[in-house]
Amino acid sequence: MSSPTPSRYPDLPVPRTQSVSEFEVLHSAVGKTPYTPSKPRRRASDPEHDSKAAYRAAISAVVSAKARPFAVSGRVPMDPAHLTLFFRSKSGICYALDFPVDVDVDMPPALDMLISSCLPHPSVNGYPENETLFYPPTLPLTATLELANHPILDAVRNTLFPTLPVGHYLTAIRDKLEIWPKGNEVTAQSRPLDNRVATILVTLPVKFRGGSLVVRSPDGSEEKFYGRGGKGGDMEWAAFMSDCDYEIQPVRSGCRITLSYAVQLKSFGPSGLQPDPLINPSDQFLDKLSPVLNLSRGRRIAFYLTGEYGVNPGEVLAESLVPNLKGGDSVLYHALKLYKLAPELRWTAGGFVWPVDQTVEIVNENADSPTNSIGRQSLSGYSNGSRGMPPIRGPFSSSASEPGEDETDDLRHKVMKSGGIPLAETDIQILSDHVTFPGIVAREKVPFVSAMGEMEKLVVNVLLVIYVP
Repeated sequence: MSSPTPSRYPDLPVPRTQSVSEFEVLHSAVGKTPYTPSKPRRRASDPEHDSKAAYRAAISAVVSAKARPFAVSGRVPMDPAHLTLFFRSKSGICYALDFPVDVDVDMPPALDMLISSCLPHPSVNGYPENETLFYPPTLPLTATLELANHPILDAVRNTLFPTLPVGHYLTAIRDKLEIWPKGNEVTAQSRPLDNRVATILVTLPVKFRGGSLVVRSPDGSEEKFYGRGGKGGDMEWAAFMSDCDYEIQPVRSGCRITLSYAVQLKSFGPSGLQPDPLINPSDQFLDKLSPVLNLSRGRRIAFYLTGEYGVNPGEVLAESLVPNLKGGDSVLYHALKLYKLAPELRWTAGGFVWPVDQTVEIVNENADSPTNSIGRQSLSGYSNGSRGMPPIRGPFSSSASEPGEDETDDLRHKVMKSGGIPLAETDIQILSDHVTFPGIVAREKVPFVSAMGEMEKLVVNVLLVIYVP
C-alpha cells in the first residue's frame, strides 16, 4: 500500500466536510485569560494560496446568498400576442394596446396615448434626457395578464417565504404601470407605505436594450435582472422583498414598460404574522351568536371544537391550532374576534382542562420502563391489543377500550400531575346542545403507558374559551 500523498498546501488547515451532526461544545471562560488574536503576518505572494483563498471566499459568498434570498425571477409562459393592455386617457377615450411592440420600427398610436397620459417620477439629478413615467392610479387600467393563471405566487412563496406557517397565503394586487424611455434617469424607487410583503415586477413585451433591474437588499447585497424575455417571447418577472430598494438602469434603445403587483399576506385564521383573514362570518351567524354572548356577560364560557387536526396534544399547545382552524371552528373564532373578544384554545379530557400554556404531557412512572416520557417510550412491550383491557366506566377513554376504576384513578393521577385542572375548580362553563351532547367534537390522541404496561392513547378534546365582559 502506498503512503498517503502529502498536502499540497501544508500551511493551510486540512479541509473537511462540514456536518451538522458533529458535536458543538461551548467552553466556560472562567479562570481563563481572554484570547487576543495576533495581527496576521505579511507573507510573500503565493499564487496557489491566493487561489485557495479566493475559492473559499467564493464558497462563503454562495452560502451567504443561499441563507436568505431576497429576490427571484422567472418567465411568464404566455404568447405576447395574447396580451392586451386596456386603459383610458385623460380625455376619457379608451384604448387597447396590443403586444409585442418595437418602438424603433413602428410606434403604435395607443402607446403614444399611454405615454401622454402618464405622469413623471420626481426628478433627482436635474434634467435627464427623458423622464421616467408612471400611469396615474386614478385612471382605469387593466391587462389580460392574470397572475392566478401562472404559478408565480407559488414560486415567490417557495423562494422568498419558505418558512411561512401553514394557513398563510400570498395574494397579488396590481399596483402600477411604469414606463422607462430611452435615456431615463436612474432613480431608486421609494418603498411603498403599505402592508405588502413583496413586490412583483412583470416586464411587458416591448423591445429595448439596457434598462436592467437592480434590486438592493438592506444589507447592501445586489441582484440584477434584464427582463429581455425568452426565445419564445416569454415575459420576465422578478419579485423581491418589501424592504428592498430597486431601480432601472438607463435604457439605451427602445422603451421598457413594467407592471408591478403588491404581494400581501393573508390567512384563513385570525392570527399569525399578519392577521388579515380571508373570510368573514355571515350576518345570520352573528345574529345567532349575539344573544348567547349577551346572556353570558361576566362569565367565562367555552365551546367544543369539532374539526380533526391530527396533532399530538402532548407535543403542541392547543393555541397552535389557531392558524389551521377549519369549518365551523374557524367561523366561530372569526366571529368572536369581530366582537373584540380574546378567545383561547385549551386541551380538555375527562373533566379536566389544561392551562393555555401547557401541553398534555403524561409522564410514565413505571419503574420498569426505560424512560419516563411518553414521547420517548419504548414500544418493545406493545402487544397490539393481544391482552384485553377492562371495560371503560370513567370519564376518560382510550383508543382500545375503557379503563377500570383502578386504572381510571391511576390515569387521573397522571393527568393532574401533567397540569390538568378539574373543570369544577375553574370558572369555565361549557356551552353545548343538551340534545346532542357531546355531539361531534375534536378528538386528538396522546399516547401513554398504562399501569399494565400497554401503550394506550388518551382521547383529548379542544375547548375554545372566552371571557365575556
